[in-house]
This record gives sequence, C-alpha cells and structure tokens, in this order.
Amino acid sequence: MGLSRVRAVFFDLDNTLIDTAGASRRGMLEVIKLLQSKYHYKEEAEIICDKVQVKLSKECFHPYNTCITDLRTSHWEEAIQETKGGAANRKLAEECYFLWKSTRLQHMTLAEDVKAMLTELRKEVRLLLLTNGDRQTQREKIEACACQSYFDAVVVGGEQTEEKPAPSIFYYCCNLLGVQPGDCVMVGDTLETDIQGGLNAGLKATVWINKNGIVPLKSSPVPHYMVSSVLELPALLQSIDCKVSMST
Repeated sequence: MGLSRVRAVFFDLDNTLIDTAGASRRGMLEVIKLLQSKYHYKEEAEIICDKVQVKLSKECFHPYNTCITDLRTSHWEEAIQETKGGAANRKLAEECYFLWKSTRLQHMTLAEDVKAMLTELRKEVRLLLLTNGDRQTQREKIEACACQSYFDAVVVGGEQTEEKPAPSIFYYCCNLLGVQPGDCVMVGDTLETDIQGGLNAGLKATVWINKNGIVPLKSSPVPHYMVSSVLELPALLQSIDCKVSMST
C-alpha cells in the first residue's frame, strides 16, 4: 500500500450498504402469500419462489436483446409452468414479478447508522457508489433507498462499457473524483467483483464485508482487510491512515 492517506472510498451497494438479500426474501414471502390466498396454491408457492431465486442467481442479462422486466417476468412464467404444468400464464407471472419487485424496493433502505457513518466520512474523504448491474434495476434501488445525496458520484456498471472487476471502471471512478488508484479504498461484500476489481486496479486497499463469517475458497481473491459490518469502516480507515503517518 502506498504512503499516502486515503482520499476516496468506493462503496458497493447491494448487501454492503443495503440488505438486498433480505429485501428479496420479503418480496418472495409476499408472493407466497398471494399464491396461497388468492390462487389456492399450497406447497407449490414455495417451490415456484425457490425456482425463481435460482434463475435470478444464474441470470445473464444482455440489455441489447431484452429488457429486465421481460426477462424477470419470464423467470416467474417458467417457474410457474415447471411447477404446475399446463399452459404458460404470463398474466400471473407479471402479477408475481411486480409484487416481488415493489415489496423488495420498499424494504431497500439505508439504515440510520449507515447514513450517519456516510455523513461523517464525507467530511474527511470523497465517497463514490460503485454498483454492478442493469441500469434500470440499480437506478430504481438507488432511488428507493435515497442514497445519492450521500455520495460525490454514483457509477452504475450497466451504464459503462465494463463492470467490476474490470480495472477500467475503477479508473473511470478515480477520474470522476480527481484521485489516483493508490488514494482509494474499495468496500464491498463480493470477493469476485468488489475485491478482485480493487486488486486489479491497484487501489490502496480492499475491504471485504463478510457479514455471515463465510470461509472463502483458497482460489478466491484475498482482501487487504475483512470486517463483519460496514459500520466498522471508520475505525479501519483511521488505522490505515495511522500506518501511513508512522511510515512517514
């Protein structure tokens, strides 16, 4: 790590600043209730939601071929047909998708302690939000959690030529803030994108948010630091800056 103080922090959004996984689960529970109460599904309701979850985890989205709404409605349509058989039911699939999506967005909030942390940090360093994903989906989340005002800049991977872990998107972020890679710290929950990307771009440090105490694979990228909550970041940044002071 270079001998300069931290000048900028790049934050991932999903499951770093907001509980996207938890919000998605709340959405699935609402769909299960809908299918059981309105359409009298029994255990099939949970099977359908499990199938959709798998499809979401394997999703390959190409904005030139389709829109995210069509793609995700198709996930529901396929899951319903695979579970219940019979003809495809696009109308029911749309009802499930929009209920899941709207519930999910309602539960995507920035916690008060996270807001306070960002506000304090921004007095000392530049802050940038760097999130992978489809433009429409990520912009809807950013609006839902009202986080834009806490950052000096917001960069959505789906609006750029390359996403994390490509170094180019990190260099773009550095240029936006007028800083060098060696001035910056990347904070995120995904080793393969957030941490690998920070390493690829030669950032000063990478911080892995490991909420669930996961033991990474031996082949996984190795972060400079690991914390269990994003709220541990201010103390960690202080210790990084202390090391710089002692070195100089």
